[in-house]
Amino acid sequence: MSTNHRTSQLFATLLIVLLLAAGGFGYWKSTQDRLPEGLSMGNGRLESTEVQIAAKIPGRLEEVRVDEGDKVLKGQLLARMDTRTLEAQRAQAEAEVLRARENLAAAEANVQLRQSEQLLAHQELQRTQELYKRGFASGQLIDQQQARQNTGNAAVVAAQAQVNSAKAAIGAAQAQVAQLTSEIDDSSLRAPIDGIIQLRLAEPGEVLGAGGRVLLLIDPEDQYMNLYLPASVTGALTVGSDARILLDALPGQSLPAKISFVAAKSQFTPKEVETRDERQKLVFRVKLRLTQPSAVPQAKPGMPGAGYVRTADIPWPANLQ
Repeated sequence: MSTNHRTSQLFATLLIVLLLAAGGFGYWKSTQDRLPEGLSMGNGRLESTEVQIAAKIPGRLEEVRVDEGDKVLKGQLLARMDTRTLEAQRAQAEAEVLRARENLAAAEANVQLRQSEQLLAHQELQRTQELYKRGFASGQLIDQQQARQNTGNAAVVAAQAQVNSAKAAIGAAQAQVAQLTSEIDDSSLRAPIDGIIQLRLAEPGEVLGAGGRVLLLIDPEDQYMNLYLPASVTGALTVGSDARILLDALPGQSLPAKISFVAAKSQFTPKEVETRDERQKLVFRVKLRLTQPSAVPQAKPGMPGAGYVRTADIPWPANLQ
Protein backbone atom coordinates (compact mmCIF):
# COMPACT_ATOMS: atom_id res chain seq x y z
CA MET A 1 0.00 0.00 0.00
CA SER A 2 1.44 3.32 -1.02
CA THR A 3 2.23 6.07 1.45
CA ASN A 4 -0.26 8.44 -0.22
CA HIS A 5 -3.05 5.87 0.15
CA ARG A 6 -2.31 5.35 3.85
CA THR A 7 -2.27 9.13 4.38
CA SER A 8 -5.69 9.49 2.69
CA GLN A 9 -7.16 6.75 4.90
CA LEU A 10 -5.81 8.42 8.03
CA PHE A 11 -7.21 11.77 6.99
CA ALA A 12 -10.62 10.24 6.29
CA THR A 13 -10.61 8.51 9.68
CA LEU A 14 -9.74 11.75 11.48
CA LEU A 15 -12.49 13.58 9.59
CA ILE A 16 -15.07 10.99 10.60
CA VAL A 17 -13.96 11.22 14.24
CA LEU A 18 -14.25 15.00 14.19
CA LEU A 19 -17.72 14.86 12.64
CA LEU A 20 -18.88 12.37 15.25
CA ALA A 21 -17.41 14.52 18.04
CA ALA A 22 -19.11 17.66 16.66
CA GLY A 23 -22.43 15.83 16.39
CA GLY A 24 -22.10 14.51 19.93
CA PHE A 25 -21.24 17.93 21.26
CA GLY A 26 -24.20 19.43 19.42
CA TYR A 27 -26.55 16.86 20.90
CA TRP A 28 -25.11 17.41 24.38
CA LYS A 29 -25.43 21.19 23.99
CA SER A 30 -29.06 20.88 22.88
CA THR A 31 -29.88 18.78 25.92
CA GLN A 32 -28.18 21.30 28.15
CA ASP A 33 -30.01 24.24 26.54
CA ARG A 34 -33.40 22.54 26.71
CA LEU A 35 -35.42 24.06 29.57
CA PRO A 36 -36.85 21.70 32.17
CA GLU A 37 -40.62 21.28 32.41
CA GLY A 38 -42.23 24.18 34.27
CA LEU A 39 -39.61 26.77 33.25
CA SER A 40 -40.04 29.32 30.45
CA MET A 41 -37.86 32.10 29.09
CA GLY A 42 -38.00 35.10 26.83
CA ASN A 43 -35.48 37.50 25.38
CA GLY A 44 -35.36 41.18 26.28
CA ARG A 45 -33.24 44.12 27.28
CA LEU A 46 -32.56 45.50 30.72
CA GLU A 47 -34.31 48.85 31.16
CA SER A 48 -34.69 51.40 33.93
CA THR A 49 -37.09 54.17 34.88
CA GLU A 50 -36.25 57.35 32.96
CA VAL A 51 -37.12 60.94 33.93
CA GLN A 52 -36.91 63.79 31.44
CA ILE A 53 -35.60 67.01 33.03
CA ALA A 54 -37.17 69.73 30.89
CA ALA A 55 -37.87 73.46 30.94
CA LYS A 56 -41.42 74.29 32.02
CA ILE A 57 -41.42 77.73 30.38
CA PRO A 58 -39.52 78.95 27.31
CA GLY A 59 -36.26 80.79 27.83
CA ARG A 60 -32.48 80.71 27.65
CA LEU A 61 -30.57 78.00 29.49
CA GLU A 62 -28.27 79.77 31.95
CA GLU A 63 -26.21 76.87 33.32
CA VAL A 64 -26.00 73.08 33.57
CA ARG A 65 -24.33 71.84 36.74
CA VAL A 66 -23.99 68.11 36.00
CA ASP A 67 -22.42 65.88 33.37
CA GLU A 68 -23.31 62.48 31.97
CA GLY A 69 -22.65 59.72 34.49
CA ASP A 70 -22.98 61.96 37.56
CA LYS A 71 -24.95 60.58 40.51
CA VAL A 72 -27.51 63.06 41.80
CA LEU A 73 -29.80 63.24 44.82
CA LYS A 74 -33.47 64.13 44.98
CA GLY A 75 -33.87 67.92 45.14
CA GLN A 76 -30.37 68.64 43.83
CA LEU A 77 -30.08 71.62 41.48
CA LEU A 78 -29.17 70.28 38.03
CA ALA A 79 -29.64 73.25 35.71
CA ARG A 80 -31.02 76.79 35.74
CA MET A 81 -32.82 78.95 33.21
CA ASP A 82 -32.18 82.69 32.76
CA THR A 83 -34.69 84.46 35.05
CA ARG A 84 -33.74 88.13 34.59
CA THR A 85 -36.88 88.97 32.62
CA LEU A 86 -39.08 87.15 35.12
CA GLU A 87 -37.41 88.89 38.06
CA ALA A 88 -38.02 92.30 36.44
CA GLN A 89 -41.66 91.40 35.89
CA ARG A 90 -41.97 90.30 39.51
CA ALA A 91 -40.47 93.59 40.72
CA GLN A 92 -43.06 95.45 38.65
CA ALA A 93 -45.85 93.29 40.08
CA GLU A 94 -44.60 93.95 43.62
CA ALA A 95 -44.71 97.69 42.88
CA GLU A 96 -48.30 97.23 41.72
CA VAL A 97 -49.09 95.62 45.08
CA LEU A 98 -47.72 98.67 46.92
CA ARG A 99 -49.65 101.05 44.67
CA ALA A 100 -52.87 99.09 45.18
CA ARG A 101 -52.39 99.20 48.96
CA GLU A 102 -51.94 102.96 48.85
CA ASN A 103 -55.13 103.24 46.79
CA LEU A 104 -56.89 101.10 49.39
CA ALA A 105 -55.77 103.38 52.21
CA ALA A 106 -57.02 106.43 50.30
CA ALA A 107 -60.33 104.70 49.52
CA GLU A 108 -60.86 103.74 53.17
CA ALA A 109 -60.15 107.31 54.22
CA ASN A 110 -62.68 108.52 51.64
CA VAL A 111 -65.27 106.11 53.09
CA GLN A 112 -64.80 107.66 56.54
CA LEU A 113 -65.19 111.12 55.06
CA ARG A 114 -68.37 110.18 53.19
CA GLN A 115 -69.78 108.50 56.28
CA SER A 116 -69.20 111.68 58.29
CA GLU A 117 -70.99 113.72 55.63
CA GLN A 118 -73.79 111.16 55.63
CA LEU A 119 -74.17 111.43 59.41
CA LEU A 120 -74.23 115.21 59.29
CA ALA A 121 -76.86 115.22 56.55
CA HIS A 122 -78.99 112.79 58.58
CA GLN A 123 -78.75 114.94 61.72
CA GLU A 124 -79.63 118.10 59.80
CA LEU A 125 -82.64 116.38 58.25
CA GLN A 126 -83.86 115.32 61.69
CA ARG A 127 -83.50 118.87 63.07
CA THR A 128 -85.28 120.34 60.04
CA GLN A 129 -88.15 117.85 60.45
CA GLU A 130 -88.49 118.86 64.13
CA LEU A 131 -88.56 122.55 63.17
CA TYR A 132 -91.14 121.80 60.47
CA LYS A 133 -93.44 120.22 63.09
CA ARG A 134 -93.21 123.44 65.14
CA GLY A 135 -93.81 125.61 62.10
CA PHE A 136 -90.33 127.09 61.89
CA ALA A 137 -89.21 125.34 58.66
CA SER A 138 -90.70 124.95 55.23
CA GLY A 139 -91.33 121.77 53.26
CA GLN A 140 -88.85 122.97 50.66
CA LEU A 141 -86.08 122.99 53.26
CA ILE A 142 -87.00 119.44 54.28
CA ASP A 143 -86.76 118.36 50.62
CA GLN A 144 -83.33 119.95 50.34
CA GLN A 145 -82.08 118.18 53.50
CA GLN A 146 -83.53 114.88 52.28
CA ALA A 147 -81.70 115.30 48.96
CA ARG A 148 -78.44 115.96 50.85
CA GLN A 149 -78.91 112.80 52.87
CA ASN A 150 -79.63 110.75 49.73
CA THR A 151 -76.52 112.19 48.13
CA GLY A 152 -74.49 111.27 51.22
CA ASN A 153 -75.83 107.73 51.18
CA ALA A 154 -74.85 107.35 47.52
CA ALA A 155 -71.41 108.81 48.23
CA VAL A 156 -70.84 106.23 50.98
CA VAL A 157 -71.84 103.38 48.62
CA ALA A 158 -69.50 104.72 45.91
CA ALA A 159 -66.63 105.10 48.37
CA GLN A 160 -67.14 101.53 49.61
CA ALA A 161 -67.07 100.32 46.00
CA GLN A 162 -63.68 102.02 45.59
CA VAL A 163 -62.45 100.13 48.67
CA ASN A 164 -63.58 96.81 47.18
CA SER A 165 -61.94 97.68 43.87
CA ALA A 166 -58.66 98.51 45.64
CA LYS A 167 -58.78 95.20 47.53
CA ALA A 168 -59.36 93.33 44.26
CA ALA A 169 -56.42 95.15 42.69
CA ILE A 170 -54.21 94.06 45.59
CA GLY A 171 -55.33 90.46 45.15
CA ALA A 172 -54.63 90.55 41.42
CA ALA A 173 -51.18 92.06 41.92
CA GLN A 174 -50.33 89.54 44.63
CA ALA A 175 -51.46 86.70 42.36
CA GLN A 176 -49.17 88.04 39.63
CA VAL A 177 -46.27 88.10 42.10
CA ALA A 178 -47.05 84.51 43.17
CA GLN A 179 -47.22 83.34 39.54
CA LEU A 180 -43.92 84.94 38.62
CA THR A 181 -42.30 83.60 41.81
CA SER A 182 -43.51 80.11 40.85
CA GLU A 183 -42.09 80.49 37.33
CA ILE A 184 -38.76 81.66 38.76
CA ASP A 185 -38.69 78.64 41.09
CA ASP A 186 -39.57 76.34 38.17
CA SER A 187 -36.62 77.80 36.27
CA SER A 188 -34.35 75.96 38.70
CA LEU A 189 -34.40 72.38 37.37
CA ARG A 190 -34.00 69.95 40.27
CA ALA A 191 -33.75 66.16 40.43
CA PRO A 192 -37.13 64.61 41.28
CA ILE A 193 -35.46 61.33 42.34
CA ASP A 194 -32.06 59.91 43.22
CA GLY A 195 -30.44 58.74 40.01
CA ILE A 196 -27.71 58.97 37.40
CA ILE A 197 -27.48 61.47 34.54
CA GLN A 198 -27.76 59.40 31.39
CA LEU A 199 -27.80 62.14 28.72
CA ARG A 200 -27.03 65.85 28.61
CA LEU A 201 -29.30 67.18 25.88
CA ALA A 202 -28.76 70.97 26.00
CA GLU A 203 -25.94 73.37 26.75
CA PRO A 204 -25.85 76.83 28.39
CA GLY A 205 -26.89 79.60 26.03
CA GLU A 206 -29.42 77.52 24.09
CA VAL A 207 -32.94 78.91 23.83
CA LEU A 208 -35.50 76.26 24.75
CA GLY A 209 -39.24 76.14 24.22
CA ALA A 210 -41.73 75.02 26.81
CA GLY A 211 -40.93 71.38 27.53
CA GLY A 212 -37.45 71.63 26.01
CA ARG A 213 -35.38 68.71 27.31
CA VAL A 214 -32.15 69.42 29.19
CA LEU A 215 -31.19 66.12 30.85
CA LEU A 216 -32.20 62.47 30.94
CA LEU A 217 -32.11 60.96 34.43
CA ILE A 218 -32.36 57.22 35.12
CA ASP A 219 -33.12 55.44 38.37
CA PRO A 220 -30.52 52.66 38.82
CA GLU A 221 -32.57 51.22 41.68
CA ASP A 222 -35.50 50.50 39.37
CA GLN A 223 -34.30 48.15 36.63
CA TYR A 224 -36.51 45.70 34.78
CA MET A 225 -36.90 43.55 31.67
CA ASN A 226 -40.00 43.13 29.52
CA LEU A 227 -40.68 39.65 28.15
CA TYR A 228 -43.34 38.68 25.60
CA LEU A 229 -44.70 35.23 26.35
CA PRO A 230 -47.59 33.14 25.03
CA ALA A 231 -50.86 32.69 26.88
CA SER A 232 -49.94 29.11 27.80
CA VAL A 233 -47.15 30.55 29.96
CA THR A 234 -48.63 33.81 31.26
CA GLY A 235 -51.79 32.03 32.41
CA ALA A 236 -49.73 30.31 35.11
CA LEU A 237 -47.85 33.43 36.29
CA THR A 238 -48.70 35.61 39.27
CA VAL A 239 -47.42 39.04 40.24
CA GLY A 240 -44.82 38.81 43.00
CA SER A 241 -43.45 35.42 41.96
CA ASP A 242 -39.70 34.86 41.74
CA ALA A 243 -37.93 35.19 38.39
CA ARG A 244 -34.38 35.27 37.07
CA ILE A 245 -32.52 37.37 34.52
CA LEU A 246 -29.36 36.35 32.68
CA LEU A 247 -27.54 39.06 30.75
CA ASP A 248 -25.35 38.26 27.74
CA ALA A 249 -22.57 40.37 29.26
CA LEU A 250 -22.76 38.43 32.57
CA PRO A 251 -23.44 34.84 31.44
CA GLY A 252 -22.41 33.21 34.68
CA GLN A 253 -24.32 35.50 37.03
CA SER A 254 -28.05 35.00 37.63
CA LEU A 255 -29.87 38.16 38.72
CA PRO A 256 -32.83 37.62 41.10
CA ALA A 257 -36.05 39.35 40.06
CA LYS A 258 -39.79 39.45 40.74
CA ILE A 259 -42.73 39.44 38.35
CA SER A 260 -44.15 42.95 38.78
CA PHE A 261 -46.67 42.99 35.93
CA VAL A 262 -48.56 40.58 33.68
CA ALA A 263 -50.59 42.15 30.87
CA ALA A 264 -54.31 41.40 30.84
CA LYS A 265 -54.52 41.87 27.07
CA SER A 266 -52.51 40.24 24.31
CA GLN A 267 -50.57 42.11 21.64
CA PHE A 268 -48.43 41.37 18.63
CA THR A 269 -44.78 40.91 19.45
CA PRO A 270 -43.03 44.33 19.21
CA LYS A 271 -41.05 45.29 16.13
CA GLU A 272 -37.69 45.00 17.87
CA VAL A 273 -38.06 41.21 17.84
CA GLU A 274 -35.79 39.89 15.12
CA THR A 275 -37.87 37.57 12.95
CA ARG A 276 -41.07 38.25 11.05
CA ASP A 277 -42.61 34.99 12.32
CA GLU A 278 -42.09 36.05 15.92
CA ARG A 279 -43.60 39.50 15.31
CA GLN A 280 -46.78 37.95 13.96
CA LYS A 281 -47.50 36.03 17.18
CA LEU A 282 -49.94 37.24 19.83
CA VAL A 283 -48.21 37.42 23.20
CA PHE A 284 -48.61 38.95 26.66
CA ARG A 285 -46.12 41.41 28.16
CA VAL A 286 -44.52 40.28 31.42
CA LYS A 287 -42.36 42.64 33.45
CA LEU A 288 -39.50 41.31 35.59
CA ARG A 289 -38.05 43.78 38.11
CA LEU A 290 -34.62 43.25 39.68
CA THR A 291 -34.86 42.86 43.44
CA GLN A 292 -31.28 43.97 44.21
CA PRO A 293 -29.99 46.07 41.30
CA SER A 294 -27.32 47.79 43.41
CA ALA A 295 -25.76 44.41 44.20
CA VAL A 296 -24.69 44.03 40.56
CA PRO A 297 -23.38 47.41 39.37
CA GLN A 298 -22.12 45.77 36.14
CA ALA A 299 -25.74 45.30 35.03
CA LYS A 300 -26.67 48.40 33.07
CA PRO A 301 -29.77 49.50 31.16
CA GLY A 302 -29.66 48.48 27.51
CA MET A 303 -27.87 45.18 28.04
CA PRO A 304 -29.57 42.28 26.19
CA GLY A 305 -30.33 39.02 27.90
CA ALA A 306 -33.05 36.57 28.81
CA GLY A 307 -35.66 36.39 31.54
CA TYR A 308 -36.82 33.15 33.16
CA VAL A 309 -40.13 32.43 34.90
CA ARG A 310 -41.56 29.32 36.54
CA THR A 311 -44.97 27.96 35.62
CA ALA A 312 -44.72 25.14 38.14
CA ASP A 313 -43.37 24.65 41.66
CA ILE A 314 -39.92 23.43 40.74
CA PRO A 315 -36.43 24.40 41.97
CA TRP A 316 -34.30 26.72 39.87
CA PRO A 317 -31.65 24.99 37.74
CA ALA A 318 -28.07 25.31 38.96
CA ASN A 319 -27.20 28.05 36.46
CA LEU A 320 -30.13 30.16 37.73
CA GLN A 321 -29.63 29.68 41.48
